[in-house]
Amino acid sequence: MEKITKFQARFNEWLKYSDVKQTELAKAANVSKQCISDYKSGKSEPSIDTLFLLCRYLDVSADYLLGLED
Repeated sequence: MEKITKFQARFNEWLKYSDVKQTELAKAANVSKQCISDYKSGKSEPSIDTLFLLCRYLDVSADYLLGLED
């Protein structure tokens, strides 16, 4: 059984909350739709630069997504 990371859980939660399409988010973060799927499934995590773009587009703090604040 794979452990869900704090980033994965919060990223999925925020995507659901924001109702953003993966295609839109991928374009805004300059990554493929597959990368977004990998972030959602926990197969990978974004680089610092990509995290910045994701946070900016989703209007959420990196500290929240990383589990440093609630």
